[in-house]
Amino acid sequence: MKKLTRSVLAFAALAVAFPAGATESRANAAEAEAMVRKAVEFYKKNGKEKAFTEFTAPSKTFVDRDLYIVAYDMNGVPLAHGQNPKQVGKNLIDLKDSDGKLWVKERIELAKSQGKFWQDYKFTDPLTKQVLPKRTYCETHDEMVFCGGIYKN
Repeated sequence: MKKLTRSVLAFAALAVAFPAGATESRANAAEAEAMVRKAVEFYKKNGKEKAFTEFTAPSKTFVDRDLYIVAYDMNGVPLAHGQNPKQVGKNLIDLKDSDGKLWVKERIELAKSQGKFWQDYKFTDPLTKQVLPKRTYCETHDEMVFCGGIYKN
């Protein structure tokens, strides 16, 4: 019985030291979709100015590990960016990934034709600063594209 008690106590100590999800450093597809839906709802409730400020703000309400929100107009211009505010207002339609893919152009085309979609390309991971394969979920609302992506190792 003492051995069982010690085992239970050891497990409980580990559970306190490493809470659920603490060892996960990456967002997943379900979390990306939920974050994008949350961003669209926040936009609907609070309007463009407040939403885009919050998406880009250092408060990081819309940033979770490697997951963050980016909102574009239909010309490929970021209106908000959760990791790189310097990109806000710049036309990125001709931006290519490391494989030469025009991923912003493709994103805008997908937004116009599908409304909700997943897109694959390569991008710099904010955690490792390495270029990695990325999969981004996007939803179109009010002629804008709201996106949040996950990185693949």
